[in-house]
Amino acid sequence: MRQVCLETQPVRLNNIFCIGRNYVDHIAELKNETPTEPVVFMKPNNSLLQSGAAIVLPHFSQSVHYECELVLLIGQDAEGFGDGDNPLDIIAGYGVGLDLTARDVQGRLKEKGLPWTKAKGFRGAACVSDFVAAQKLTQPQACGFTLHINGELRQHGHTDHMIYPLAAVLQELAASYGLRTGDVVFTGTPAGVGELHSGDRLSLDLAGLVQAEFAVA
Repeated sequence: MRQVCLETQPVRLNNIFCIGRNYVDHIAELKNETPTEPVVFMKPNNSLLQSGAAIVLPHFSQSVHYECELVLLIGQDAEGFGDGDNPLDIIAGYGVGLDLTARDVQGRLKEKGLPWTKAKGFRGAACVSDFVAAQKLTQPQACGFTLHINGELRQHGHTDHMIYPLAAVLQELAASYGLRTGDVVFTGTPAGVGELHSGDRLSLDLAGLVQAEFAVA
């Protein structure tokens, strides 16, 4: 059974949802088209890697990229939202994580029109911090997160730059797939993605509230 940690309490992991192409500057750096609705993909639960663990680069890729993201932990089931509902109310906690991507594999799969699962779902491809209780992040749609590698700032994202804000992301996921307690949602990465290399040391931070550390084997 896979678990994540909310404050000091273990929470059983359910699904791992990911939102792609949610920051204009990241779309530009990869020369992708701007989506007309949230781009949703999933990672298998076996891809979960918690802070402090070693990232093992997959043997089938020569170009694994980091993508630092705000991550949501869902605390209530939801099939949809009414006019008076605030979708953010179902968030139990916020964290920071890495959506690791085998970019060379993804490129080959996209050229053939095939799914991205091998590029996005390998073991250790969903790196997450512990989660801080939702009420502690008072402005989730106006907060910053960072990734440093070997002490150098590589990504600095601001959630107010999202194309699809958190409420819209949750509305889409709830309506199309249903959300359950223990679901985790990666919400998209800003510009600055790049390759990981053996020996790299990664430090992630969300608004000074929660951090994560990873080392590449």
